[in-house]
Amino acid sequence: MSSSDILAELDALLTERRQASPDQSYVARLHAGGPAAIGKKVGEEAAEVIIAGMSSPAEGLVHEVADLWFHSMVLLNHHALDASMVLAELQRRLGVSGLEEKAARAAEGK
Repeated sequence: MSSSDILAELDALLTERRQASPDQSYVARLHAGGPAAIGKKVGEEAAEVIIAGMSSPAEGLVHEVADLWFHSMVLLNHHALDASMVLAELQRRLGVSGLEEKAARAAEGK
């Protein structure tokens, strides 16, 4: 299974679980809290990634990044967006210097 297939399968699962009862589904519970609650969880996971990344060796970093990706995907799902859109944006950026891309966003006011 390719990485994009895994992300597409997870997107479908998130959409399905969003409709469940918040008492029965963690994803539904996150959605019930709205974007602020989901965003707070994304922030917590990002902090855990930073902490794990500063450890030597970086024990748990993969686990923490998986948690961050998962919660970021829940936030995308809340806004009717999905991982394919993020993959398309990453593909668009391939071969573009990070400095050039950042300068272009600044010129566009983003």
